[in-house]
Amino acid sequence: MATSLTLPNRTLASLFPCHTPKTQSSVSQCLPLVSKSSQSQFYGLKFSYSSSLSIPSSSYFKTSISAKVNKGSVPPSFALKDQDGKNVSLSKFKGKPVVVYFYPADETPGCTKQACAFRDSYEKFKKAGAEVVGISGDDTSSHKAFAKKYRLPFTLLSDEGNKVRKEWGVPSDLFGALPGRQTYVLDKNGVVQLIYNNQFQPEKHIDETLKLLQSL
Repeated sequence: MATSLTLPNRTLASLFPCHTPKTQSSVSQCLPLVSKSSQSQFYGLKFSYSSSLSIPSSSYFKTSISAKVNKGSVPPSFALKDQDGKNVSLSKFKGKPVVVYFYPADETPGCTKQACAFRDSYEKFKKAGAEVVGISGDDTSSHKAFAKKYRLPFTLLSDEGNKVRKEWGVPSDLFGALPGRQTYVLDKNGVVQLIYNNQFQPEKHIDETLKLLQSL
């Protein structure tokens, strides 16, 4: 599922910093994921270039990333439908650790890598006594197809309208254009022990999560 975003030519390169001088040739080397055409797809976003974008102020950006759920807190409960259309509440996992990870969308490159990494390490999560739950704004049919295609053994929940994402205060990326990728680890009492955010290294969520679970 792709979201449209309009960006000016002269600011696109600033979203992908590199350590080489900002010459025309070095910028092209730093943007392997962005084509030279007027549109390209990046982690579920379709970019089109124009000069009409109004960039939010720094104060707006800081406000948009202030999290409501913090380490040591008990997050708001929820009841969402899984990939099979069944209602699943957060309270269902009380008494065991649970990994709740919010991701932008099914079938995008980063989200697929992340889901498959959770799948490949799923036995380790089970050994640690933990459940894994993925949440995005995709509908249940999208989740079902995604889970079937990649043989995902864990629960995917449909947060249509991003209500739970907003209640938990999951920060957005790219000035609010891209839904954030954030992972929470709750202990058996439902208290948050880890919050990890990394949009562009999705597999690191699994490493950081397992590291904590194995220390509990």
